[in-house]
Amino acid sequence: MSVIEKKLHQRSNSTCELCTSPDNLTVYHVPPVSDKGPELEKSILICGTCASQIENPDTADSNHWRCLNDSMWSEEPAVQVIAWRMLHRLKSHGWSQDLLDMMYLDEERLEWANALGDGDEPDENAIVHKDCNGNILKDGDSVVLIKDLVVKGANFTAKRGAAVHRISLVWDNENQIEGRVDGQHIVILTQYVKKTKEDSRN
Repeated sequence: MSVIEKKLHQRSNSTCELCTSPDNLTVYHVPPVSDKGPELEKSILICGTCASQIENPDTADSNHWRCLNDSMWSEEPAVQVIAWRMLHRLKSHGWSQDLLDMMYLDEERLEWANALGDGDEPDENAIVHKDCNGNILKDGDSVVLIKDLVVKGANFTAKRGAAVHRISLVWDNENQIEGRVDGQHIVILTQYVKKTKEDSRN
C-alpha cells in the first residue's frame, strides 16, 4: 500500500469518499495530474462502482450518484471537484441540477473542475459559448439580461437587467445557457445576455 493510499484510508475511514461504500476501494487521481505525479490533495479513495462509472460515462447510474447529496459538502477539494463533474454530467436529471445550484466552488476549484481531464489538447471544434459582446462564457459565470424575455410555460417575463448568477452551459448548444431568474430555472439564449464586468476580467 502506497503512502498516499494509507493517508487516504485514514482520511476516509476506509470508505469511498463519494458514496461511503467500504468495498473494492482504490485510489483515484483527479485529473489533470501534475507533471510531478499524483498528489494527496488531488487524490480520493473511491469504490469500484464509482471508479468504473467515472471512467465510463455511458454506464453512469443516476440513482447511484444521489450519494453526492452528502459528499458534495466534503471539505476535500478533490472530492468537491469530482462531485461537481458528476453532477454536471447528470444535470439533465432535475435532482442533479438542484444540487448543482446549491453547490459552491471557489474560483480555483471551479477552474480545476472545468479543466481538461485527459491531457489532450483543446478541441478546436469544441463548442464555445459567447455573450452578446463576444465574451466567452464559462460555468459559474454571472450574466445580466439585455432584454425582457418571455419564459414559455412559466407565465412570467424575465426582465431586462436581471442578474443570473452561476450559470450552467448547455454543452450541446453554443447558443444556450441555463440559470435561475426569480427562482425559476430557465434556458436562456446567449445573444440576450451580457457577462458581468467582474467576470469579464477573467
